[in-house]
Amino acid sequence: MMDVAVIGGGVAGMAAAARLQAMGFSTTVFEAHGKPGGCAGYFRRDGFSFDVGATTLVDFGSEGLGGELLARIGLAPFDGDVLPGYVAWLPDRTVTLHRDSRLWAHERLRALGDTDVHRRFWAFLDRLVCVFWAASRNGARLPLRNVHDVVTAVRSTGLRNVPMARHLGRTMGDALRAYGLREDRALVGLLSMLIEDTVHSTIDNAPLINAALGVTIRGAGLTRARGGMGGFWTRFLKRYGSLGGEFRGGCCVERIQRRGDAFLIETRTETYEARRIVCAVPAALAARLGPCEVTRALAPYLERDAGAHGGAVALYLGVPEAQLANQEFTHHQLLHDYSGKLGNGNNMFISVSAPGDMESAPMGCQAVMISTHCDLEEWSGLCPEDYQRRKTETGETLLSLARRVYPNLGEQARIMEIGTPRTFARFTRRPQGSVGGFRLSRANANQNAIPHDLGASGYRLVGDTTWPGLGTVACLLGAKIVADDIAAQLHSKRRPTNATTAQEELHGDAHSSLAPDTTA
Repeated sequence: MMDVAVIGGGVAGMAAAARLQAMGFSTTVFEAHGKPGGCAGYFRRDGFSFDVGATTLVDFGSEGLGGELLARIGLAPFDGDVLPGYVAWLPDRTVTLHRDSRLWAHERLRALGDTDVHRRFWAFLDRLVCVFWAASRNGARLPLRNVHDVVTAVRSTGLRNVPMARHLGRTMGDALRAYGLREDRALVGLLSMLIEDTVHSTIDNAPLINAALGVTIRGAGLTRARGGMGGFWTRFLKRYGSLGGEFRGGCCVERIQRRGDAFLIETRTETYEARRIVCAVPAALAARLGPCEVTRALAPYLERDAGAHGGAVALYLGVPEAQLANQEFTHHQLLHDYSGKLGNGNNMFISVSAPGDMESAPMGCQAVMISTHCDLEEWSGLCPEDYQRRKTETGETLLSLARRVYPNLGEQARIMEIGTPRTFARFTRRPQGSVGGFRLSRANANQNAIPHDLGASGYRLVGDTTWPGLGTVACLLGAKIVADDIAAQLHSKRRPTNATTAQEELHGDAHSSLAPDTTA
């Protein structure tokens, strides 16, 4: 019997499994797709490696959540490009979203307005994100369920910053109105695009703290691994395996049932037994898999959030480097019409592999990923002819709009493929092809989020439909919380079998078995 079965091999599932394995517990990851990654996955075509969903890794510096994960599992910092920022293309101007805080402070005033009101708004936002980035790295968790959670939250934010918690009930729109900036078209346009990209919500619905953290993720550091997500997962999976972890790709879990103090994991071909479960799939799929007490506990959340799903369409191009040579930055976000509805190409994200990254593209070529969000309903119920027509038209629209940045993009493309919600549903088993968790609002975020612990002993949820929600860094935080919880439970029953004990890990003691894998 294994110690922990992890259902789902996305960022949250793989991070939780690797942490637990490094602490000395036996883990197996069950992933329906053949490769790890989920909404941060990848696929390969004719020498190109394309990122699916997330294209960058957030907060993987030495002080960040990602950097701490690598250190915990003994994986050397990976080869990659630390991005200096993005360029945001608004309808009437461009804004460089610098990673460097000093450059960003200057750029936002230059491009978006240098008035006393603008300065006070940005100072407020800066203070807010400083407090809550620190809280996320210091172990805060929501929703608060008991006295221990409250104490941890206070410690993670600092006693003097506790009053900042009052902003949990506000939206970004509320903050803009408080400073008289809700009608500032350029500022609202930029924030809307960044918020929709990170928390899949709107200015007036996005919880203020979540939106502020999403707007400022560049300050936490963005890295594109050599080879993109394919390169990252190849190295990560190798290290997980060297620790003794087992990854079962193409292994679809059909049902999870409780048997005494353990669980039975039923796949299409075999049944496995585990002492603990970490379920790292979307909440709707977790409810279908069971066990029954989890299904019951999730029912009211799923009913509440039935209309909070969203999808994405992506265009993947393999092109000659010459088509991309006129831009200093490799990542861009575009907004084409201030008054138009977000998604479906009106706002879009372009990610380009680094020149010379031959793990991402053959010599003389680069991989390009263009993505935009969409409503799932637009892609449901289509006959094959209508589906193909919509798919083709959407791809042509994305390519046409992306030529604002790269005028010759797509000419003589070696690869051109389009992913839709149907594609995501097929390859990730996400219900209806939804991506990135729920569209966040005050009704389903933070204190109202789906908790990791639903009250089912030995069973934890993790991933982008639970707190803290969307994005790779949020999934890393959830994985850390859940792995520590599971380790504490198992350690109370027995000591792990290998040289590294759970107690040593939980107290952060170094051990030679976690020496960095310098071959990564």
